[in-house]
Amino acid sequence: MKVELFIPCFMDQLYPDTAMNTVKVLEKAGCTVVYNPAQTCCGQPAFNAGFWDDAKTVGEKFLSDFSEDSVIVAPSASCTGMVRNYYTDLFLNTTKHNKCRNIQGNIFELSEFLVNILQFDYFGAELDGRAVYHDSCSGLRECKIKDEPRKLLEKVHGLELVPLKDNDTCCGFGGTFAVKFDAISTAMAQQKVNNALEAGAEYILSTDTSCLLHLQGYIDKQNLPIKTMHLADVLAHGWGNV
Repeated sequence: MKVELFIPCFMDQLYPDTAMNTVKVLEKAGCTVVYNPAQTCCGQPAFNAGFWDDAKTVGEKFLSDFSEDSVIVAPSASCTGMVRNYYTDLFLNTTKHNKCRNIQGNIFELSEFLVNILQFDYFGAELDGRAVYHDSCSGLRECKIKDEPRKLLEKVHGLELVPLKDNDTCCGFGGTFAVKFDAISTAMAQQKVNNALEAGAEYILSTDTSCLLHLQGYIDKQNLPIKTMHLADVLAHGWGNV
């Protein structure tokens, strides 16, 4: 299957290795990956901050950068949720309406695409240790993703996935929320990390690098014995069995 890859601006700037691992994972699943280097952002930062006109401008570029008749895959539930749910508010009754609707129906977060569309869940990945999976707000509530990443992680050799207390609670990032309400944001990160440590986890895994950046920042500041990893990095780790 040919897929068009959307790499969020956040990942492009801060986690390029995760972007490359996403390509490796999709190719191993049998996909031909097409990447348009002109792509930039989905418009979510401006949209969440209330600058809808700016978000619409960025969103128009997104719609022009991708094909309405191709499958689009993004290693981010947050950006997928933005396009799938909130582009309706930006492009209703505009000349972009029809293309927007077609793209909304064709964009998928990485784990839901692998599990639900390709029905491919084994990559021969290996990662020794105990981990918890963090359900991002966007993944759980906007994209309705819960079982898909867990099905993929259950097939990773050496990885023990254990439950995380209060897993449906936000990690505290929330984009500009972390800047405007830094004390609350930090306390929420502290709670999430402490729950992971209480579970005996060595890793916190998720589909969203924004959550992981926030949690890793708290971990580094407190010098705690745990680290974060994106799902794509886990699935591309320790290949050798297939």
